[in-house]
Amino acid sequence: MTPPAASPKPWLVVVPLPLGAVDFLPPHDWRNRDGRNRDGCGAVPVGCRVLVPWRGELVVGLVVGEAEPKGAHRLREVVHVLDRPENGGPWVNPGTVAGVMAWAHDSRIPAGLIWSDLLGVGWESDDFHRVRAVGGADLSMFAKKVPGADWTDAEHFAPALLDAVREQGLLEEAFTPRPRLKTVVQARELKDVPPAARTATVIQAMEPNRKLTPKQAHALSWLAAHGPADSLSAWAKGAEVSNGVVTNLLNAGAAEYAFVQAPPPAAWAWLRENGPVDTVAAWAQGADLSPTAAGALVARGWADSLRVEAPAPDLPAPATQVDIPLLDELPEAPVWRLHGGRAAERFRALAPRVSRLLGQGRGVLVVAPDHATLRRAWDGLSGLADVSGTRAVQVTGELKDVQRAETWRLIRSGAARLVIGSSHALVAPVSDLALVVVLEEGSDAHKLLSGSRAFIPDVARRISAAQDASCAFVGTAPAAESVPAPGKVLAPPRARVHVVDYANPPEQPELGPLSSVHLTPGDLGYPLSHDLARLLRQVQERGRQAALLAPRRGYSALLRCPNCEHTPHCKNCDVPLRFHQQTREMTCHQCGYHEPIPDRCDHCGERMWKAKGPGTEWIAQEVRRLLPGFPVYRLDKDHQDDLAPIYAGEGGVVVATQLLLSQDVPPNLALIGVTLADTWLNVSDFRASERYHRLLRHLLEWHPTRAPMLLVQTFQADHPALKVVVEGRDALAYPLAEERARKELGYPPHARLAQIEVTAREAARASAAAHELAAALHGAGATELEVLGPAPSPVARLRGVYPYHLFLRVRNDTRMGELLKVIDSRTWKARVRVDVNPRGGL
Repeated sequence: MTPPAASPKPWLVVVPLPLGAVDFLPPHDWRNRDGRNRDGCGAVPVGCRVLVPWRGELVVGLVVGEAEPKGAHRLREVVHVLDRPENGGPWVNPGTVAGVMAWAHDSRIPAGLIWSDLLGVGWESDDFHRVRAVGGADLSMFAKKVPGADWTDAEHFAPALLDAVREQGLLEEAFTPRPRLKTVVQARELKDVPPAARTATVIQAMEPNRKLTPKQAHALSWLAAHGPADSLSAWAKGAEVSNGVVTNLLNAGAAEYAFVQAPPPAAWAWLRENGPVDTVAAWAQGADLSPTAAGALVARGWADSLRVEAPAPDLPAPATQVDIPLLDELPEAPVWRLHGGRAAERFRALAPRVSRLLGQGRGVLVVAPDHATLRRAWDGLSGLADVSGTRAVQVTGELKDVQRAETWRLIRSGAARLVIGSSHALVAPVSDLALVVVLEEGSDAHKLLSGSRAFIPDVARRISAAQDASCAFVGTAPAAESVPAPGKVLAPPRARVHVVDYANPPEQPELGPLSSVHLTPGDLGYPLSHDLARLLRQVQERGRQAALLAPRRGYSALLRCPNCEHTPHCKNCDVPLRFHQQTREMTCHQCGYHEPIPDRCDHCGERMWKAKGPGTEWIAQEVRRLLPGFPVYRLDKDHQDDLAPIYAGEGGVVVATQLLLSQDVPPNLALIGVTLADTWLNVSDFRASERYHRLLRHLLEWHPTRAPMLLVQTFQADHPALKVVVEGRDALAYPLAEERARKELGYPPHARLAQIEVTAREAARASAAAHELAAALHGAGATELEVLGPAPSPVARLRGVYPYHLFLRVRNDTRMGELLKVIDSRTWKARVRVDVNPRGGL
């Protein structure tokens, strides 16, 4: 006797919601009695998408593993497995699934949250869904209109009804992939055109049976010679008589209507030669007739509107020129780095490694933090695919839905093995992944600011390790966390740097080629220093271009009463309101609250206000005053001028926030000014100076071929992050010193950090919950050095809630996971949120 098959273990399935993986039983017909599934997939189709019942509807989920069969008799079944061997296999590589799930586990982040952040395609099913009742089942007890014995489109029934029947095991379901179709207008074969459409009614001459008037005789003679005529009006016009004359002839029997074979319309012939076309309007435009006339031809049967399979959408074209050095000088290690030089030089150094791996039939994945970096990577690397016998594709949110779907199809099929994209590219199912390249690994743009708050380089390391692939960090300057890895540093680009030291005005001519000996601190000027003003005038005189980096948007950081020093604050946040001169409003840049400028100070009644901390509006106003008649543009989150004249090479000055660096570089750029560099240093974050140093490096290499003058206005001219740039040292110099300092302080890369944010509507409640959580962490064995805080956030109230922060500083991810389990051990009296590897202000 054949022993009964063992009960199948549940599958772990994630849905794109802030939840952990959920247990579902496999479909009831997934396995045969010998334990093998019927489709040739693995016992658990990890990385495949499935349809699961969820709150009365079917939703798409992703299988991420196998669960223990505890309480399996109470679980719902997976309804359908969407991804099969015959249509490309898993939607995501099992190795990628393992890496993401390991990161989610150690970070205590709901798996559904991180997957909804990273997987940007595939959460919608496009299958044709049919249902019928199980043989012999009577479903009339569920509703009046229910599935019968024949297959019926599921759209005819309410999802909740189908789910109720499904839960009772009385529903059979079938899913068929729905092809992507489009409507086209196509000319019919001549033999298929209705006879009525091919027949024309004409007027032809007959023998008269009575005496005609001279005009009638002339009209009949003309018709006999030139006819038949298409209409009475055409006959009258041709014979140069009135309509009454020809009408009398017709009524008298001297002419009659006849049906003749009409020649095909010229528009039909055009469509036969150039069609099919997408729309009737496109046909009308191409055939030079009105849309109404084209529609009439369709109605008469000369053309059909058909549903046909849509062609593959157009995708970004790869670069055509590629330069591949013969020598690969990069390290061979699980994790390595490449920094320095310009972007083109880095991509050229990377080309031999990428080309070799692609030539071996392996896959390469490149992840960029922003669209500007992605564009440069695409221009520098995409051409390597064609010479290696494969294809390069982009995976980014800027693509349309159909483009993302086609890109994913090419990757799953193995036709594209070089993938360049944003964070969504990180989980692309690249065949035989050999290398993951993370560009600008220290950029804060890699941090997902909402949802899972994942830091993409961390997840990239997990994914590459899970697939036994190398992970490379490539960029302008290495992050301190990357310094311990082996790497190569390219020579810095040629640079011209001038520093305006507000704290120490020059006393000798040799200390500054632009500054004068007699200047005092007040004479230096702000927000445009004396030196910057002189250079801007030169830019105007020569018709060149300049870019000024402002510390903030708006007119000023705040308004202050000159009498009592009162500053208007946001009603929802404990931050000053920013002044926007263009709208004459004060705005909170945290929550968006805004109000008009008060007529007088609420505290002392003073009618005057003093602006502090220039923003883009203020600086642009100063530049216009300095350079009358010279074009000045603004670019920030609030105001974005059209920069087309700048990119056409015309002279002008662009005043912008860091948003400017996401744009292409102005072609005729001669000057870059950092109006107050200390803005990047005056942040309560141990990474602030590293971020500042990376910004300077980025500005130096922004122009791909030239070296515009970089002028830095600062009160901290002796800061090491600036000095190494002024001295022309390579990109490793400052990160190496930073890494050594962090080793002494016990900060990354020599420790792992997590920020635990506790928030509540009342400050006392947030404080109590934060202290209670700290006590629980210490009770679980955390030491005083591992738990920092709790303490109020630097912004005591934010969007109406009071945040308190605790920091975990531990030796590795394993220890981090052990301590973070405390959060799940009980219910807290406030909202608790974890951010592993936090970025920005602490």
